[in-house]
Amino acid sequence: MKIKIKETAKEKKNYSLYKLAKVLNLPEQTVYSWAKGRTQPSYINLDRLCDVLECRIEDLLESEPVQSKLF
Repeated sequence: MKIKIKETAKEKKNYSLYKLAKVLNLPEQTVYSWAKGRTQPSYINLDRLCDVLECRIEDLLESEPVQSKLF
């Protein structure tokens, strides 16, 4: 599952990833890793992201398309 951190931060608060990291009081590398898909935020940090960006979890998550089975 992809997390749309960069897009949501820009859309909701006009935050860069740098600014978002500072507001969350987290290392920039952590937030950049989430945005690049190398790592995923914990449930606690996902909740913090929603609080800071004033969004829903659904706004951050981008579901991958489900492949239909061929019969």
